Amino acid sequence: MGDRSGIFAGEDPFVIAQSWLSEAERTEPNDPNAIALATVDADGLPDVRMVLLKEIEGRDAPSGGAFVFYTNYNSRKGQEIAATGKAAFVLHWKSLRRQVRVRGLVTREEGPQADAYYASRSLQSRLGAWASRQSQPLESRGALMAEVARVTARQGVNPARPPFWGGFRITPLEIEFWADGAFRLHDRFRWVRSDFAADWRILRLNP
Repeated sequence: MGDRSGIFAGEDPFVIAQSWLSEAERTEPNDPNAIALATVDADGLPDVRMVLLKEIEGRDAPSGGAFVFYTNYNSRKGQEIAATGKAAFVLHWKSLRRQVRVRGLVTREEGPQADAYYASRSLQSRLGAWASRQSQPLESRGALMAEVARVTARQGVNPARPPFWGGFRITPLEIEFWADGAFRLHDRFRWVRSDFAADWRILRLNP
């Protein structure tokens, strides 16, 4: 296993990822859970954008371990994920000089878990989810605010989760942990498996 120790130690990659994120929450000044999410369109052209990771599920969860974020299903990323069922992301923390890279298969989270997260958001954010036709052309900010006003009048102060908005769960086939090293001799460990039932293989990589 390439002399894994210290911050790389452990037999559960989801525990390591959560430990690193928890540490980043104490040191990173803004959005330590921000991930650069990558997808591809129908022509294979890559797309990437920042979204917020909302949960790391452990291997004892029904998913067997996964990473969850929420968005509008009709957005460009939602449509690209629906077409391929695949995504990748990177978590990067400048304060820790570390990153986590993940590649995997994606499923929707549309049940009570999504309802609970939606309900935990501020009222303004919940109404905004209803009002925004995410990724579609917008005439002006004024038009958006007018739609928010219409939605507020229609939905009231306790809106239900929109049917077009919910979670995506990325179940990884690869997870890589990277830490900065002196003279650019970084430490990298990749966890890889052929399918979700397979055991992880852990490889130390050249920097």
